[in-house]
Amino acid sequence: MIQNGYLIFEDESFLDSTVAKMNALRKNGQFCDVRLQVCGHELMAHRAVLACCSPYLFEIFNSDIESHGVSHVTFEDLDPEAVEILLNYAYTAQLKADKELVKEVYSAAKRFKMERVKQICGDYLLSKLDSQNAISFRNFASSMGDARFLSQVDAFIQDHLLEVSEQEDFLKLPRLKLEVMLEDNLTLPSNGKLYSKVLNWVQRSLWENGDHLERLMEEVQTLYYSPDHKLVDGGLVIEGHSEVFGGEEDHLQFVQKKPVRESDQRQMSCSSSGSLSPSNQAANAPKQTARREWKYIASEKTASNNYLCLAVLDGVLCVIFLHGRNSPQTSPSATPCLMKSLSFEAQPEELEEQPLSPMHYARSGLGTAALNGKFIAAGGYNREECLRTVECYDPKEDRWTFIAPMRTPRARFQMAVLMGQLYVIGGSNGHSDELSCGEKYDPRTDEWTQVPELRTNRCNAGVCSLNNKLYVVGGSDPCGQKGLKNCDAFDPVAKTWTNCASLNIRRHQAAVCELDGFMYAIGGAESWNCLNTVERYNPENNTWTLIAPMNVARRGAAVAVHAGKLFVVGGFDGTHALRCVEMYDPARNDWKMLGSMTSSRSNAGVAMLGDTIYAVGGFDGNEFLNTVENISVGGNVSLLTHLKVSSLKPYSKVRVDKHLSWLFVSF
Repeated sequence: MIQNGYLIFEDESFLDSTVAKMNALRKNGQFCDVRLQVCGHELMAHRAVLACCSPYLFEIFNSDIESHGVSHVTFEDLDPEAVEILLNYAYTAQLKADKELVKEVYSAAKRFKMERVKQICGDYLLSKLDSQNAISFRNFASSMGDARFLSQVDAFIQDHLLEVSEQEDFLKLPRLKLEVMLEDNLTLPSNGKLYSKVLNWVQRSLWENGDHLERLMEEVQTLYYSPDHKLVDGGLVIEGHSEVFGGEEDHLQFVQKKPVRESDQRQMSCSSSGSLSPSNQAANAPKQTARREWKYIASEKTASNNYLCLAVLDGVLCVIFLHGRNSPQTSPSATPCLMKSLSFEAQPEELEEQPLSPMHYARSGLGTAALNGKFIAAGGYNREECLRTVECYDPKEDRWTFIAPMRTPRARFQMAVLMGQLYVIGGSNGHSDELSCGEKYDPRTDEWTQVPELRTNRCNAGVCSLNNKLYVVGGSDPCGQKGLKNCDAFDPVAKTWTNCASLNIRRHQAAVCELDGFMYAIGGAESWNCLNTVERYNPENNTWTLIAPMNVARRGAAVAVHAGKLFVVGGFDGTHALRCVEMYDPARNDWKMLGSMTSSRSNAGVAMLGDTIYAVGGFDGNEFLNTVENISVGGNVSLLTHLKVSSLKPYSKVRVDKHLSWLFVSF
């Protein structure tokens, strides 16, 4: 075409042909003057082409303008396939990436400052956003610092939090459990305002009290919502009046500043990544820590006074579980012990001082069992840390001695004897991690060895032996938000786990035992609410059946078996640690209230030695215990249904008709 004296010709195929030839030259290494070293892979290219597409590489090449040879640029944190995809785009203007590589292409494009590619990859990922991948996408968007991408993911989570909360990625997140006490005339504020107060409380705990986020997450924290609409530590409100807010070791834990222990120092020095650890200088340098992200993302009310929240705490994506309830000071217990009409006071002349030796360690959430005429107490919490030590009590010598410690520190587990060996399964290691590992103790060699792991991590599960198999019943889900219906059986000969019929009701912290060829799951909690329901498992037809309920709803209770009866001891009723005891008679299918222990005990351990039931350790609402008390039931268990022993002095023993004796030992 001739126009205004000029020859004008447009070759529509030239550009495509030239681009294809240039890309071919690149792949063949011809005329290339830059080498990209990407994680051990060498990619050849032409500086002029890359400089036109990547502002980042342009800056590098421009600073190396004096070089007349081949430039070398090294990347140790990019995916070689993703960089190759970007090189193809630079030469052909075509972006073609497998869906599994889109995140890596996005990351490489961010490094190269190729904003158009980054936006295209982000839009593609958002088009694939669903409840299953929302958490991983948010983590990715946060790591990339992409505010647009992040805001859209957060908006999705806000609209679909309950669906997101059921996914595996969500269940693996660190979690903070809070219980907020309310006066009767107060209600919790709307979700956004409520969790802004929670974030402020966590900040104060980290900066002012010197706490660590990991430590706050180990146990449920008790807070108080004051009439002036402030959220404060329960321990500060009740200082000097701990009976008002008495609680259980894994349910109500007052926040307090604790000295750094040797194990803490060792853990902090070994934890180089510290994904949950705030800056060690947080208390002394709050301005530096304050620059880390604190953000409320989404929340839902899951049940009456139960809230679920996703938030960023000190730069860490966390789940917050919050339960609001009326202060026990203004609200009576929902499950009173019903013992006032059964009072029996010991006569002074019947008291006889007779102390027993306490355990070396205070323990709550421990595992206990009777083995070869001895009482075994393993693991548990002692407020300071999770234990792996194991103590053995000889009733003939009234002496506690140590046997080989467990391989893993653990608490919130139960222990059972199977084929002459002790088995422990699951539990918690004290660092907000539920365990799937198990181990067994051989008394002949005084050694613990590993057993095959559970299929899922689980704590607060019931464990007992039945028909030469080990059963694990219920327990907490990975978030600790609700109980499980799962029941699994372990064959020690085949060394395999199999599924059994599920419970009728979700349960964690249930007392589990075997009696006359049946297995019983007693009480526990479904989520926050304590249960008085009881189920019985028949191994012949693999079914669970609900039987008569207890008189008192309780979780964290202990159970012993004697003379064809079940004895359920202590526990926690949702407000108080309990002293009361009740007995189940399977022939009559009913429960009778018995005498009370001297101490309230939740998450204690019991075992039967001869005609005597021993109760050890636990949490009384204020202290972690190493005390021991026992009841000698003898041959006439029916006497217990009409008696209560109360107001016993420390180091005293009361005898009633030679069939009943409570013995309390103080430490």
